[in-house]
This record gives sequence, structure tokens and C-alpha cells, in this order.
Amino acid sequence: MNQSRGNSLDPGFLARLPLAPDGYPQKIDLIRELILCLELNAAAYRAASFLDDRILASGTRGAWFPIARLVDASLQVAHAVPVHFIFHTGHVGSTLVSRLLDETGRVLSLREPLPLRTLAEALEDLHRPWSLTSEQRFDELLDLFMRLWSRSYDPNGSVVVKATSSAGTLAPAILRRYPASRAIYLNVSAETYLATLLAGTNSAQDLRGHGPSRMRRLHASSGIDQPLHAMSPGELTAMSWLVESLSQRKAVQEFSGQALAVDFDRLLANLGSSMSAILEHFELPSDAAMLGRLVNSAALRSYSKAPEVPFTPGHRQQLLADSRHRHAHEIRKGLEWLGTVGKNYPEIAALL
Repeated sequence: MNQSRGNSLDPGFLARLPLAPDGYPQKIDLIRELILCLELNAAAYRAASFLDDRILASGTRGAWFPIARLVDASLQVAHAVPVHFIFHTGHVGSTLVSRLLDETGRVLSLREPLPLRTLAEALEDLHRPWSLTSEQRFDELLDLFMRLWSRSYDPNGSVVVKATSSAGTLAPAILRRYPASRAIYLNVSAETYLATLLAGTNSAQDLRGHGPSRMRRLHASSGIDQPLHAMSPGELTAMSWLVESLSQRKAVQEFSGQALAVDFDRLLANLGSSMSAILEHFELPSDAAMLGRLVNSAALRSYSKAPEVPFTPGHRQQLLADSRHRHAHEIRKGLEWLGTVGKNYPEIAALL
């Protein structure tokens, strides 16, 4: 979509924006200080596995607006519902949990909104000379999106934002600023994470893409300065798990009443009780009938990010077994790397 102020929306769009989620703030441009808004409906939200540029199509109606105009419109939101979050270490079942929450009928799920990633990047640069935002401006932008995310089709429901894994750095800032918001933080063991990521066809690109940012975070928190280019695939995967797991541990410890750690393997093994705990944490109602629907959901028989593809917990176990066989050497190297750094850093040793 052309990055201009050209408007393919009708003149009443901004007036309607505070009333319902149909006007979605899809992207923020901090250089031009513009926000791209799209027309979406409840079915589009439910279908979307990612609310990033993959939802843009030739027929998508949208327009860029100055941030100031969106701020003014957002201040008119009158029927805000609670906004909660799913943070995670990546490839650990967060999309499945989000889709299960869809089926409660009480949740509007926002899966991987692109502005959250932009805000996480802005937070990383905050207080540095090259930062485009001041601390006050960052808070204003976060407030803007929290107000817009708080619109729901159900006035008695909740919105649950599923972050990208790299946006987990925002968890402390969000939970501190919005004490009414709650979060779950999904993870798996280091060995399972290694087997999962090394099995993926696009994992190398994903790991290398996030690698520089994760290594900067690890260096800032612990002083570890191993050259990224010298790490094997298993070591790079282990480093990724470590950085995101440290973020999880920090958030859960600092915000024990707001942030709930969830192990995905344990969730699958005890789905009913695990989803009951998640619903309770998000202050959503549940009963035996609802939990029965979730335990038997069609979402458990398809790949959550591409529901047209069959995928069950049994398929996942088979995939992990095959990866453990094919990538045994790199899995071992990753675990050895974790063991080595854990000897020198008690915080890391505690995770292992």
C-alpha cells in the first residue's frame, strides 16, 4: 500500500474509529510519524494468523493518518475492555493458545500486531543518541495503541494480544504501566526448543535475523560477547532460547501477579486444566462445557499458523523425534554451550 496520505477510506472513518475494532491500526512509521489504518471485520481478525503485512491484499482498504489525528480519535474510546498479552520465546504454541482463546467467544485475539514489534525496537533504542522517540513520546505511543487495542465486539469480553517473540522485551514496560493487564509467557525446555527450531525449514533465516538484537540483549545483561558469526546453528538456537527465557524469567519474577509462566508441553499434556488456569488468569469465565469444547477443538488438529494444514500433537511429537535424530550433534552443541555459559552466570544456571 502506497506510503502516502492518500485516503481510500470514507470521510467518516476516524469518527467511527473509537466505536469498534473495524478500523485497525496496522503499521506505524516513526520516520514520517504516520499510522496505516485498515478496514477489518471480526471474521478477518479471526482468520489472520499474523496482523503484519501478510494481511495486505489488493482489495484491502486503508489510509495513512498523522499520529496526532489517531491520538485524538483514540481518546474518544468509551467502552474499553481489558487488554491482555501472550508473550513467548518463539515456536512454542502461542498461536494455538490464541486460537483456543478465540473459541471461548469472549476474546478478540490480535495475533502479532506489527506496531508492537516497532515499539519493541523503539524501546531497545530508547535513551540512545539515535533514538527517534523520547521516553515521553514512547509512553504516548504505547498509550495510543493500548486504547485502540481495547476496542472489542463484545463489551463484556477481553482483547488478548499475541506478541512476536522479539517483542517480549516490552512485557515489563507494559505490565508496569498497565497494572490491569495480564500476560502469560509461553516457553519449553531448552532441548525441546533446539529440536523444534532445528527442524524448521525457515529457522536459520529467523534465527540469524533476530540474532544481532538477541546478542546485544545478552551482552547488555551478562557481558557475554561471543561473536555471532562463529556460532553453530545449535549454539545460535541455544542463545536465542536463553535470551528470551531470561526475558520470561525477569517478567514473571517482577510481575508475579500479572505474568504467568506456561510450559507448552505441560499445557498439551493437561489441556483442560491448563486452559482453565489461563482463563482464570485473564479473568475470563470458564465452565466444564467450555473446557470440553477447547479440549476437542479443531484447532488441535491443524497447524495454527496455517489452519488448512493438518497438524496434531502427535505430528509434533513425530517431528521432534525426527529432529532429535537428524540434528543430534547440533542439539548437543547447543546444550553444551548453555552448560558452559551457565557455569559463569548464576542467573543462567538457574534457568537450566
